[in-house]
Amino acid sequence: MIPAASFAGKHVALFGLGGSGIATARALIEGGAQVLAWDDNPDSVAKAATTGIATADLRGADWAKFSAFVLSPGVPLTHPKPHWTVELARGAGVEIIGDIELFCRERTLGAPTAPFIAITGTNGKSTTTALTAHILKSAGRDTQMGGNIGRAVMTLDPPKTNRHYVVECSSYQIDLAPSINPTAGILLNLTPDHLDRHGTMQHYASIKERLVAGSETAIIGIDDSWCAQIAERLERAGRQVIRISKRLPLTDGYFADGTNLMEAVHGRYSKVAFLEGIGSLRGQHNAQNALAAVAACLKVGLDLGEIQSGLESFPGLAHRMEQVGRKGHVLFVNDSKATNADAAAPALSSFPRIYWIAGGLPKEGGIEPLRGFFARIAKAYLIGEAAPAFSATLGEAVPYEISGTLAAAVAHAAHDAAKDGSGEVVVLLSPACASFDQFKNFEVRGEAFRQAASAIDGVKPIGGAR
Repeated sequence: MIPAASFAGKHVALFGLGGSGIATARALIEGGAQVLAWDDNPDSVAKAATTGIATADLRGADWAKFSAFVLSPGVPLTHPKPHWTVELARGAGVEIIGDIELFCRERTLGAPTAPFIAITGTNGKSTTTALTAHILKSAGRDTQMGGNIGRAVMTLDPPKTNRHYVVECSSYQIDLAPSINPTAGILLNLTPDHLDRHGTMQHYASIKERLVAGSETAIIGIDDSWCAQIAERLERAGRQVIRISKRLPLTDGYFADGTNLMEAVHGRYSKVAFLEGIGSLRGQHNAQNALAAVAACLKVGLDLGEIQSGLESFPGLAHRMEQVGRKGHVLFVNDSKATNADAAAPALSSFPRIYWIAGGLPKEGGIEPLRGFFARIAKAYLIGEAAPAFSATLGEAVPYEISGTLAAAVAHAAHDAAKDGSGEVVVLLSPACASFDQFKNFEVRGEAFRQAASAIDGVKPIGGAR
């Protein structure tokens, strides 16, 4: 835990008592703050009270005594309308912050030179965070990873000079972190997302920009116009900017040339790393993730040999193009996290011949946006409520069967793939659907795929598979 000593002796209000909220309250108390916490869920309030956190309805609190209001990132700050606690805090002139802000203040207070890599973006931030932390750990660095992935940030070990922090930040968290100041700030990409909470794309982009604007070095993917404009704006303001691109040769920065990762300095190119043969980093989207990780790790002092070794040993994230096992020329890949068509596109673009398991609880738009990948699909195995609609979209373009259940789909796909004589093929679970018709969540669905694939006679687990 990181004791929030910056609020020692001060009164702090807190709203939101989920896992990270309780962890944040405990960190404040450990640091010497007097915390008064609340949640709209009575069960959460009761649970917090059993851990020694003082609770009371903040409607009746004396807001004049609070030095800060710590808000859960899941609670609306601006859109569709501010939460009632936000209105009370603003009315009393109390600053509104979140757990990432608390972390930044504790780092500044206790170990301001501790390497701090913060990652955001619409897509790819979890993989980039995990990859960056893995490279650092495999190089023997004292590494802490958390934030919007894994552990709540205030449950990490306290800052010290040579302790490296790799923190994934959502837009909600950045919005509550006015002094965020990473050593290396990464902005991967921007596409419309969470607009119900941010109102407009412009507002969403401006929030994401804060992370890189406050960084010592801003690492920005420039393959979309929003991020390209942010890079130009920060550079004009005198910030240090490193551009990365997964598809464009750059004059200065880092870019992907196939599976080679290149550095450009005034138009002169050199190879800094490669992804050839690294199954957990297949695809153009992972090239962007790797470029960001490479640039960040170089910034905090790793050498190219350490970085390449980390890339090669990266096991990937669970349920995101996770290589589960192999039987001869058939690879089994768990991409259960792909809960809509856009999320399924990276996996479908990464393999040339696919036995595709898709379906579940359908999302708006179905799989029509994936039509450009249909030529890669040898056969589709449709499950869940979406099966009839997906079969209508596939029509005569792709052979398919309605398997019904995931277990049947895995068995049938494995049988058909084994008879395919065209070289390496993949049995891919990338459902393009929510899981809730048949599974509690995408993690349970992914685990069911793992178990079904592993139970097939002759399937050998791949190193790093869970």
